[in-house]
Amino acid sequence: MTLKFCGAAREVTGSCHLITLSSGYKILLDCGLYQGNDKEFDKFNETWHFDPASIDCLIVSHAHIDHTGRIPKLVKDGFKGDIYATHATRSLCGIMLLDSAMIQERDAEYYNKKHKTKIEPLYTKEDVKKTMNLFVGLNYNKWYRVTENVKLQYRDAGHILGSASISLEIEEPEKRVRIGFTGDIGRPNRPILRDPQPMPQADYLICESTYGDKDHLAAPKELEKLLKIIKDVCVGNRGKLIIPAFSVGRTQEIVYMLDQLENAKQLPSIPVYVDSPLAVNATMIFGSHPECFDDELHEYMLVDDNPFGFNRLHYIRAVEASKALNETKKPCIIISAAGMANAGRVKHHLFNSIDKKRNGVLMVGYCAPYTPGGLLKNGVDALTLFGIRKPVNAKVYEMDSFSAHGDRGEMYEFIKKQKGHTKKLFLVHGTLKKQESFKTYLEDKKFENVVIPALGDEVKL
Repeated sequence: MTLKFCGAAREVTGSCHLITLSSGYKILLDCGLYQGNDKEFDKFNETWHFDPASIDCLIVSHAHIDHTGRIPKLVKDGFKGDIYATHATRSLCGIMLLDSAMIQERDAEYYNKKHKTKIEPLYTKEDVKKTMNLFVGLNYNKWYRVTENVKLQYRDAGHILGSASISLEIEEPEKRVRIGFTGDIGRPNRPILRDPQPMPQADYLICESTYGDKDHLAAPKELEKLLKIIKDVCVGNRGKLIIPAFSVGRTQEIVYMLDQLENAKQLPSIPVYVDSPLAVNATMIFGSHPECFDDELHEYMLVDDNPFGFNRLHYIRAVEASKALNETKKPCIIISAAGMANAGRVKHHLFNSIDKKRNGVLMVGYCAPYTPGGLLKNGVDALTLFGIRKPVNAKVYEMDSFSAHGDRGEMYEFIKKQKGHTKKLFLVHGTLKKQESFKTYLEDKKFENVVIPALGDEVKL
């Protein structure tokens, strides 16, 4: 049996890991899109480290595009097997992959018009329709037989709606092998979702490491900090606060916190806009999956039956309404995708706002270093958007405590019961520097055989 690292190796995005059984049966864990502008990964999304038609089944950890965004291309290129996911992940993929396809088609059309070429989009809306027919929805905490020799269990990873860790029990000739994949590890005591649930013990563990070098801000201080930023920008400066946020997970969490501030009569009297059609659709799906909610949200809903809406909150779908926000001079909060500011409507809001001192930009999670969001977090003086260099005069704030990824201590707590049982622990989904830091951290905690694989590495299990 072999394990091959086909994405998110010494890199955060593009999750993709291939298990090949001794019988030749092939299991793919995730099939994500690379998101970023690193020239080294220019061709990543167009190429494979395997033959898509040879894959027997795909097991998805959660719906984020860096974990699912290449599935329609996998299908387009010959994959015909089952795609396993939790029920909520299946629901979210229905809207997220369609949105991604529209972006692929639009980008190809723009490129062809500008360069007078005929390149094809990575995949189309038709490819997504074929893809969704292959999805099989599964519950948490139950063992399912994928084949005669392979069993699968999902446990709640507490990262986004429907997110899960993956545990496999594989019967090989003369031995049984247990393989675990953490997916993206969520955070305990976060709003909306249940806390991450520990995984069954594994012989080999594939573990994320996005924040392997740091600890997040404690939760009790974050609502206070968010309110202070809003007051500084929108009350003190009479400006706009632009919040680039992923449409799924981050947006709903911010809206829920603003809803709490509103109910506590602390939120300043300013309009709040969620400017993302995908976020609007995702919020509706959130309401359809209360099985993923934590006890705190269930109790909150006894008082406020709509935790994702209040009087001054406006969900924007129409393009003209989005453009109008760029013209307004009134203080407001604009939450818009994408979270890394590398796509979507938020790029237009930044283009029209970052050169003005009265405005603010709040970064609320991980951004790949080469994305506009990553550059803003690194303190650049100017940013190129739509081919135009704009000075960054707006104040840039950071709140990584909003991240749906656990920090190093939270990740350790999630996997610490694996210590003494895991023969090898593979760190993925992190930049090399952060992975090296997390490796040292885990070794200090008495974990053994911690490995940082490179893209394309293949190991025998």
